Amino acid sequence: MTIIKDDDIKKAVKEGYGKIASQGLTCCGTVDSCCGPRDTAEIGRNLGYSADDLRSVPEGSNLGLGCGNPIALASLAEGETVVDLGSGAGFDCFLAAGRVGKSGRVIGVDMTPEMIERARGNAEKDGFENVEFRFGEIENLPVDANTADCVISNCVINLSPDKGQVFREAFRVLKPGGRVMVSDIVLLKELPPTVRDSIEAYIGCLAGASLRDEYMQAVRNAGFENVRVLDQTSFPVEFAVNDPIAQAIMEKANLGLEDVRDLARSVVSIRIQAVKPKKNA
Repeated sequence: MTIIKDDDIKKAVKEGYGKIASQGLTCCGTVDSCCGPRDTAEIGRNLGYSADDLRSVPEGSNLGLGCGNPIALASLAEGETVVDLGSGAGFDCFLAAGRVGKSGRVIGVDMTPEMIERARGNAEKDGFENVEFRFGEIENLPVDANTADCVISNCVINLSPDKGQVFREAFRVLKPGGRVMVSDIVLLKELPPTVRDSIEAYIGCLAGASLRDEYMQAVRNAGFENVRVLDQTSFPVEFAVNDPIAQAIMEKANLGLEDVRDLARSVVSIRIQAVKPKKNA
């Protein structure tokens, strides 16, 4: 069995998403979205974004990378500060900016230079003055402690080899009483070793995914309270039929159709929320 090192995972993910940013491909997601030219507006609608949401963001900011809509759950208010973990081309940041208004602030963090460049260009192009994008890893956020009212993330934490550290960082940057709202991919049972040890599966959001209960425990261990799953959606089998990355995984792992069906049944998208206790002020 080949054990993939954390540094190799980060390198592969950074390179993979750099290509997505520069070539306009899509990857990840649970509703007809995985690594290939797709209708990103349709993907967005399927993930729960409204037509108004899709019209309100800069062209090119929606790359169809998500697995849910954390903004719809965040109950953002005027004047709040939001931090987006793995902000990509800025889609969720721009939606959050509209909700927090000119008196609010949105900080997007991404480790892929191409994504940061694209996001900053989108912000400048459409005059989003209350949004900024910072280069950095979500395990070591370039954000001061007790800064944010809300931390959001959309199908990104599953890519991290150290999810516990990601949630500890989210806890650190939140103000006491602040909340985290996350959409992500988790597992109902362990992946086959051939998939778990596949770099392609990491880029495709599968190999890095944790078991659902382990993921929720990582949130609690970071210090959060009121940890709740708000929504859970099955991963459609069709992702493996049309997605080139999934097809590469299947070929290398020598998976048959029934194996793929079983794999798809074990992968779900969840949306969770949790709160940093006020007593930690």
